[in-house]
Amino acid sequence: MTNHWSDIKNADLVLIMGGNAAEAHPCGFKWVTEAKAHNKARLVVVDPRFTRSAAVADLYAPLRVGTDIAFLGGVINYLFTNDKLHHDYVKQNTDAAFLTKEGFSYENGFFSGYDEAKRSYDKASWGYEMGKDGFVMVDETLQNPRCVFQQLKKHYSRYTPEQVSKITGTPKEQFLKVCEYIAETAAPNKTMTICYALGWTQH
Repeated sequence: MTNHWSDIKNADLVLIMGGNAAEAHPCGFKWVTEAKAHNKARLVVVDPRFTRSAAVADLYAPLRVGTDIAFLGGVINYLFTNDKLHHDYVKQNTDAAFLTKEGFSYENGFFSGYDEAKRSYDKASWGYEMGKDGFVMVDETLQNPRCVFQQLKKHYSRYTPEQVSKITGTPKEQFLKVCEYIAETAAPNKTMTICYALGWTQH
């Protein structure tokens, strides 16, 4: 979450992961209820526990403790696979079009430059390809296999719905429903906010 709590009232979808905002942040959670009441927003909670946040959610998806990154990896793969991306935003506000250096790779759990004997990396192949003008080389079409967009797409392709369900324990149908809700916000007139790891309450 990088925006102010009050901005949540403008969201079409609120995703809470790794926290229980209804109890840990009741003043901030007010804006989630505002979004639901006045903006017809959906609330999705992905959490190992059925919390008070989950109790008022439109969709609750359980998962095993410590598997949230695999869950999000599956969401990323779903969005790539179904082309549910706000392409203009991605091109203008991320490094998606930037070309990585020749020789950069990720295979079998290791990035390029790994020295098994030293158990450390030579990072010379990491980073962006620089042009003669001193600026990063880009591919506005996002088709070059060395552009960040394609590297990301390839990296997360391993997180299929079946694999995510196996790792996280989340039923495949619930995982896919979360993905569908998120995919709907790829449209230019839709917004989503993620409240991630905002603290717990213990009982």
